[in-house]
Amino acid sequence: MAGQDIIQNKQRVVVGMSGGVDSSVAAYLLVQQGYDVVGLFMRNWNDATVTLEDECPWIDDSRDAMMVAEQLGIPFQVVDFSAAYKDRIVDYMFKEYQEGRTPNPDVLCNREIKFDLFLKEALKLGADFVATGHYVRKGVFQNESGEIEYQLLRGLDPNKDQSYFLCQLNAEQLSKALFPIGELQKSEVRSIATQLNLVTADKKDSQGLCFIGKVSLPDFLMQQLAPKEGRVIEIDRTHPSVLEYETQISQEGNADSALLRLELGPEMGVEIGVHRGAHFYTRGQRRGLNIGGKILPLFVIQTSVADNIIYVGQGEDHAGLGYRGLKISKEEAHWVRPSLKELSLKCQNFVCQIRYRQTPFSCQITQNTQGDIIVIFSNIQRNVTPGQFLALYDAEELIFSGVIAF
Repeated sequence: MAGQDIIQNKQRVVVGMSGGVDSSVAAYLLVQQGYDVVGLFMRNWNDATVTLEDECPWIDDSRDAMMVAEQLGIPFQVVDFSAAYKDRIVDYMFKEYQEGRTPNPDVLCNREIKFDLFLKEALKLGADFVATGHYVRKGVFQNESGEIEYQLLRGLDPNKDQSYFLCQLNAEQLSKALFPIGELQKSEVRSIATQLNLVTADKKDSQGLCFIGKVSLPDFLMQQLAPKEGRVIEIDRTHPSVLEYETQISQEGNADSALLRLELGPEMGVEIGVHRGAHFYTRGQRRGLNIGGKILPLFVIQTSVADNIIYVGQGEDHAGLGYRGLKISKEEAHWVRPSLKELSLKCQNFVCQIRYRQTPFSCQITQNTQGDIIVIFSNIQRNVTPGQFLALYDAEELIFSGVIAF
């Protein structure tokens, strides 16, 4: 049964107030529902040298969050997680880019900060639940064994659904979580904030890295990863190996074709330029190559950090950008409801996403002899990126996620 937990004896909820309109309205709705609400702002970043805003964004955001808390008449605190954020998110990002993968800091931030450190801090404050302004819903029901299970469900606003960003949450975290705006449309949230005359009512949605703000990612990465000039190799779409690969992945997908990859080497193409370091580029990237004179736009097909080479091809339909499936290693496989694992491996009616705001596409899953999860796409997908997260859905419920590996 979807819905919020029943209030008993004035239960305390600590709300993660980001200084945006969504968390502001979430706090208001909880007050209206009779909870004992406490606002908590997380300070997770101290270095403004790479942010694109003129002022330090966290100061403005914390001020706005405090003003909303004052208007709602709820206690407000600021907690500093900056050391842990650097260790768990930023350093992890640097490591992943250095190894040629592309991490998703927003998914990690929710797993490591909002629903781990923040949750623990909230429990110290006597919280029964934590709440956020995510557009996502929680389902609660009793299974056949009499145990309570929790579901992670898409938000009702299809344009704002943020379940993908919460794909790594587990049952314990969900049991303590409330999502007050998950059943609302964004327009309804704005309307509520406007009616209340909240300072955040017309505030733009945040963009950029979680809790850091809008940044220049190349500048951010260059703080840690040194530039290293290397070759840009163009792979012609008519190369025999490319044509053979295109034929192979055009066939109906199975566990073998799901793991087919186009093997590239510098001898297969032509050097057309230089780059600043293979670790600064990701598969499917178009911007930042600074190479012109081609009939079609250039896209990064593959990167080789070991050889410091990036391979590119013309056109977004270049076969080198296409994939029939992917692998999630058993160490990275995450079942939101572990009870679904065995049944899910026998059922094939799933859709998945490999990026936020991506149109879900149909897929099948299976398990190899090593215990890894193999995801087989019904149709060829473009720009499957190692290090990103795949989220698997059964209708509206997010049931599984994992880091994409090759």
